[in-house]
Amino acid sequence: MGKGKLAKFRENAAFENVFQPEVADFLNYTSPLKGNWRQQVFKNNNPIVLELGCGKGEYTVGMARMFPGKNFIGVDIKGARIWTGAKQSNTEQMPNVAFLRTRIEIIDRFFAPDEVDEIWITFPDPQMKKRRAKKRLTSSAFLAMYKRLLADGGIVNLKTDSRFLYYYTCEVAKVNNLPIERQTADLYSEPWIDDVLNIKTYYEQLHIDDGNTIHYLKFRLPQEGELVEPDFDDTAEAAELIGKN
Repeated sequence: MGKGKLAKFRENAAFENVFQPEVADFLNYTSPLKGNWRQQVFKNNNPIVLELGCGKGEYTVGMARMFPGKNFIGVDIKGARIWTGAKQSNTEQMPNVAFLRTRIEIIDRFFAPDEVDEIWITFPDPQMKKRRAKKRLTSSAFLAMYKRLLADGGIVNLKTDSRFLYYYTCEVAKVNNLPIERQTADLYSEPWIDDVLNIKTYYEQLHIDDGNTIHYLKFRLPQEGELVEPDFDDTAEAAELIGKN
């Protein structure tokens, strides 16, 4: 491991707004912060917004600047990436920013029912192979987990350069009758784009520089009803989209 990464890990350990649980057995683990983020971390009762797979935390920090009346938590397993946003938010003394280093597959070990108000998923791995469908962060399995954290009708935002993941997620929303508030296959051509959607992550800028189009989907997750997985992977459209990614 390089000296640069080790230095970032040491700084992360010293930041009060970075949480890195060292747990050998996650199967039997429940974070002491579960249900207590507002009281113990942010010291307020403001809404909580998660950025899942936050990378360097551009959305976490960018939105926190715009909305000081909300709390923002970036989640990623890569400590060296989290360091960028953690360093920035500490330098700017932003009390409404925190970072959690963990796997998204176990995010429900850290947040109680109704504790989260909104989720952002920014440029995740599209996991296009059918056998990896359950690892897509917008699969019905992941959405079912998000439902346990979100307040009723909580918002999920997906921003991606993957045509496959975008249309797959649209199909997930369709078959489950999830209320869609915004959707576009070409975000930066839309007249309604705002300052939040204009935030660009490090990886997004790389995709744009490569000539890729950015897709965006915003929908709500009602509490009632079981979620089902679409047959999207078996369609000719999916095969075509895989070839275009």
